Amino acid sequence: MGKFVIKTTKSGVKFDLKATNGQVIATSEVYKSLASCKNGIASVQKNAPKAAIEDQTVEGYKTEKNPKFELYTDKAGEFRFRLKASNGQIIAIGEGYTTKPNCEKGIASVQKNAVDAAIETE
Repeated sequence: MGKFVIKTTKSGVKFDLKATNGQVIATSEVYKSLASCKNGIASVQKNAPKAAIEDQTVEGYKTEKNPKFELYTDKAGEFRFRLKASNGQIIAIGEGYTTKPNCEKGIASVQKNAVDAAIETE
């Protein structure tokens, strides 16, 4: 089972979603308050399992409705994803992956682990 780990930073509070093996599979923005961060976690838990995947790496890709995972390539040529909530806000981002299949596995891991993940404060 995965877990959300809440961390305090210099400018606020953020969370990492970790898989069962301890790997960080998604990260949030920095929130101004703990309450906002917990709302972000709730949004990931609600939206990730039902979010479609919009593969922006293919030409003429189909635009999906929110909530969705946007799979894209960054400037360095790595595959990444961002999870958008129903309102279009980005609520979590993934690390860079060298291959598209590994990025897709990262998305699947978020979908699986977010639902019943424990919440811890670091």
